[in-house]
Amino acid sequence: MVRLIYFTLQEYLRAHPEFFGGAHATMSETCLSYLSSHHVKALSMSPSRDLRRTPFLEYSSLYWGMHAKRDLSHIAKQLALELFDDYSNQISTEILLSKEKPESFDPDFDEHFLFSGLHCASFFGIVELVTSLVEVGGCDINQTDCTGSTPLMWAATNGHKGVVKILLERDDVNPNKPNWYGETPLWAAAFNEHEGVARMLLKRHDVNPDEANEDGETPLWLAAFRGHEELVKALLKRGDVNPDSPNNDGETPLWCAASGGHEGVVKILLRRDDVNPHSPNNDGETPLWSAAFSGYEGLVKMLLGRDDVNPDSPNNDGETPLWWAAKNGHEEVVKMLLGRDDVDPNKQNTNLRTPLWCAAENRHEEVVKILLGRDDINPNKASGSGETPLWFAAKNGYEGVAKILLGRDDVNPDRRDERGRTPLWWASLNGHEGVVKLLLGRDDTCPDKQDNGCRTPLWCAALNGHEGVVKVLLGRDDVSPNRPDKYGESPLGWAAANGDEGVVKILLGRGDFTPDQPNKYGRTPLWLAAAKGREGVVKALLGHDNVTSNKPDYDGQTPLSCAARRGHAAVVALLQPPVSMPPLPPPVA
Repeated sequence: MVRLIYFTLQEYLRAHPEFFGGAHATMSETCLSYLSSHHVKALSMSPSRDLRRTPFLEYSSLYWGMHAKRDLSHIAKQLALELFDDYSNQISTEILLSKEKPESFDPDFDEHFLFSGLHCASFFGIVELVTSLVEVGGCDINQTDCTGSTPLMWAATNGHKGVVKILLERDDVNPNKPNWYGETPLWAAAFNEHEGVARMLLKRHDVNPDEANEDGETPLWLAAFRGHEELVKALLKRGDVNPDSPNNDGETPLWCAASGGHEGVVKILLRRDDVNPHSPNNDGETPLWSAAFSGYEGLVKMLLGRDDVNPDSPNNDGETPLWWAAKNGHEEVVKMLLGRDDVDPNKQNTNLRTPLWCAAENRHEEVVKILLGRDDINPNKASGSGETPLWFAAKNGYEGVAKILLGRDDVNPDRRDERGRTPLWWASLNGHEGVVKLLLGRDDTCPDKQDNGCRTPLWCAALNGHEGVVKVLLGRDDVSPNRPDKYGESPLGWAAANGDEGVVKILLGRGDFTPDQPNKYGRTPLWLAAAKGREGVVKALLGHDNVTSNKPDYDGQTPLSCAARRGHAAVVALLQPPVSMPPLPPPVA
C-alpha cells in the first residue's frame, strides 16, 4: 500500500483515475488473458481437480465477469468473445457452475453439455456482451445448458435487469421455458426476490405467472413464503394467478405466509374472496395451526377474526392450535384461543395428551396457570399410558408446575400410571425432595402405595440412595420401613447391597424396623452387604442389637463365608468371631 505525502497529488489522481487505467477493466483483461492461455485450455475438465494448487484459475473463472460488468474495456470484450468460441469445453465453465450455481441446480459433468457464451454473459449480467452475441446470426436464444437453463433463466436468477430487458425484446424468446426442475424465469426471480425482474416478466402477456416447479411451488407461493409483499401484490394483479394454489405438500401461499409470520402478506391474501383461510396442508395443519405453533400473536388474532376459520381444528395427529401453543409456551396465543367458546381445552391428541399435559411436560408454568383458570379444564386427564400432568411434573422434578397443579382441589395426587406408579413413587425414585414434600402435604396422598411390582416410594428412594427423600418419608407414621417388593427385597436390603451407609443408618433409626429381614433367597441385609464388601454398612448393621451376624441364606452360606469366598478381607475381619484364649495357668509359688 502506497501513501502519498502530497495531498494535492492525491486529489489530482482521484480526479483522473484514467492515469492508471480502470482497476476492474485491468482485472477482467488479466483474468481473461489467463483463461485464454494455452496452459489453461490444455487442462482437462475434471470436477475432482484440486483448485488449491491453481488459486488464480479459480478466481479468474469466478470473477472475471464481475469485473467486466463494472468496467468492460474493448480489450476485455474481445478476449471474452474469443473465450466464448469454445466456452462449453473450458475448465473455467466447470468451475463457474460448480461454485456459483443456484442450490437447486446439479449439472452433470460426466456428459457433454452446452454452456454457451450467451449463457455466461447472461449469468454475469454483462449487457454489452449479450448485445453482441444476440446480434450474431444463428444465435439460439432459447438454448438450454447442462442445468436446463436458458440465458433468460440465468439473467432472471441473478437479477440482471439490463440483460433481461435485451432478451425480452427478442421476438423469438420463450419467457416461460423451464429448467430441469420446472422452474421458469419468473419463478427464479420470485425465489431470489428480484422484484424488478419479476415485474418486467409480468408485463409480458405470454408469461405464465402461475407456472409451478416440480414441487408444486408457484411464483406467488414463493413470494408469500419469502414475505415479499410488493411482489405478492404484483402477482395478484394478474387475473390468471390462482392465489390458493398449494404445493405438493398441500401448503397454500396463505399457509406459507402464516408459517413464516408474514402479517403483511397474510392481510393481502385474506382480502381475496378466492382464498380459503382454513385450507390445511397434507398433515392437516391449517394456517391458524401454523401461526399458533410459532406463537405469531398478530396472525392468530387476524385469523381468529374470520368466521370461516375453525379455531379447534386438529392436525392428523389430533393436535389443535391450542395444543401446540400450550406445548411451546405461547402464553398470549393460549389466552386468545381460550377466549373462544368453540375451543375445547381438554382435547387430546392421538397419544391422549391434552394441552395441559403438554404445558406441564415442557415446564411452562404460566401456561399451566392460564389453563387451570378454566372451570372446564380436567387436570387429571391422562395420556395413553395413564400419565397425568402431575405425574409428569413429579417424575421430572418440576416443582413449580407440581405446586400449581396441587393447588387445585380436584387434582388427584395419587393417580397411578399403567404400571401402578403414582406421582409420589416417581418423585421418590428420582430424588425430587421438594416435589415429595409437596405431594405429602396433601391429605389424599398415600405415602406407602405400591406399584405393580410391590415397590413403595420408600423402596425407590432407598434403591437410588436419596437420603433426603428417605428422611422425609420415614417422618411419616404411615410409612412402613420393612415393606419388600414382590421378590422380597426390602428398602434396607437394597441400601445395604448398594453400600449407601447414610440410607442404612436412617432406616436403622426407626424403632419399628426389622434389620434382619431376608429376601426370597434367605439373604439378609447383612448378608448382601458382606457379599458386596460394603465394610461401612456391615459395621452399621453389626452395631444393631437385632442383627444376627451368622444367619445363613437358603443355600447355607453365611455372611462370613460369602465374604471370605469373595475375598473381602476387611469384612471377614469384622464378622470373624473373637478367638477365645485358654485361661493362663496359676503362677508357680
